[in-house]
Amino acid sequence: MDGISSLTAPPGIDADGLSGCHGGRETLIEAASRAGKTEAMAALMRDYPRGPHEQPQSMCPAFGSLRVGLRMRRVATVLSGSACCVYGLTFTSRFYGARRSVGYVPFNSETLVRGQLFEDIRAAVIELARPAEYDAVVVINLCVPTASGVPLDLLPRSHDGVRIIGIDVPGFGVPTHAEAKDVLAAAMLRTARSEAEAGPVARPRGAVDGARTVALIGEMFPVDPATIGAMLEPMGLSVAPPTPAREWRDLYGALDCTVAAAVHPFYVASVREFAAAGRPVVGSGPVGLDGTAGWLEAVGDAAGVPGVAIDAARHRALPPLRAALERCRLDARITLSGYEGSELLVARLLIEAGATIPYVGTACPRTPWSDQDREWLEARGVHVQFRAALEQDLAAMREVRPDLAIGTTPVVQKAKELGIPAVYFTNMVSARPLFGPAGIGALTAIVRAQTRGRERFGRMVSFFDTTADRAAPVAAE
Repeated sequence: MDGISSLTAPPGIDADGLSGCHGGRETLIEAASRAGKTEAMAALMRDYPRGPHEQPQSMCPAFGSLRVGLRMRRVATVLSGSACCVYGLTFTSRFYGARRSVGYVPFNSETLVRGQLFEDIRAAVIELARPAEYDAVVVINLCVPTASGVPLDLLPRSHDGVRIIGIDVPGFGVPTHAEAKDVLAAAMLRTARSEAEAGPVARPRGAVDGARTVALIGEMFPVDPATIGAMLEPMGLSVAPPTPAREWRDLYGALDCTVAAAVHPFYVASVREFAAAGRPVVGSGPVGLDGTAGWLEAVGDAAGVPGVAIDAARHRALPPLRAALERCRLDARITLSGYEGSELLVARLLIEAGATIPYVGTACPRTPWSDQDREWLEARGVHVQFRAALEQDLAAMREVRPDLAIGTTPVVQKAKELGIPAVYFTNMVSARPLFGPAGIGALTAIVRAQTRGRERFGRMVSFFDTTADRAAPVAAE
């Protein structure tokens, strides 16, 4: 095929084609541009601006896209990348509970440079595209194929009625795995929007004719959409299928919403698809007392809901929240950091419950959809660090010496070395409800349980320091 045989391997790829991901970001970006990926890389840089660190400081970003595909029914996922990267990603997906196979198209430097890798990918996709089993096949280029210019955009758009979606998710172009969720979610929304504009599409499960809905953007704890739906009911609104979706037909239901809500504010490409479908988008989320009141008003205004109905929604939602906040008061100093994108929302809730939080760090970028949360936090003296580096999170924790550090794995590790109670944001906080009274109860319970252990941590550190001193060899006289 034209343009395939002229591919050249980028600097940093060895004879086996397996070490290019270690060649450095600038080298790989330059190689990708020379290989015809200039437009694709420019789009990634525009949607996901870089942070201060040279490479992502969490897991491989492509895990985010892989996660989105693996959680969808009737969707097959194929990875194109170095064997070591594919192994790590599939292992991580199993660790996070996926019970689905992941396709892999192996290659070496010869098949990569001669264009045979693309032909192998196309053959694999066509073989997988079985309409009895799948609605879509997703192909994800990792670092080396992206840097080498493997042109997934030349794959057929569909085969035998099965959609084929190819995306580039290189670690040198997508800063976090959270944003990689947006890469695939937006690509699917774009395809679904084109289909809906072209003619009738499959009806989403549970769709109600004439329903006015709010599409929630972002992965949430399973009970949260139901909680939000109850808040919206007095306004005559309900919750649309989520984004990222659980099956293809849900994409149509999401796009058919009345209002889209960027609860997780880093889904910039997905927001663009909702805007292209003519849907207004609001930011933040119904978290805590102030956040819930403001969010319900913003959603109601965007949906054209009469003021009396907005007031009714707030009058129903706010008293239980106020009671929960009084019942779950905190007296703790906390630093909070993570890479999920919900860090600002969590900080708002904990501050309303009485916590003092001098520092919030998020690996995600600042976007218009997080401005309301940022402004609320900054008005209360919180330093909000977007694109936070690990070094910044650690420096804040050392300076504040909090009663509890909520953060990523290395932050938690370092905090415990210092005798500071700490919990991993992803496994402990993201695995709990966030909205409504249930969110207040769940998150404040974590803080209370962990801060009660500070004295125990101090005794452990003192014990091991003393033991180490006793075990130290005595210098010869």
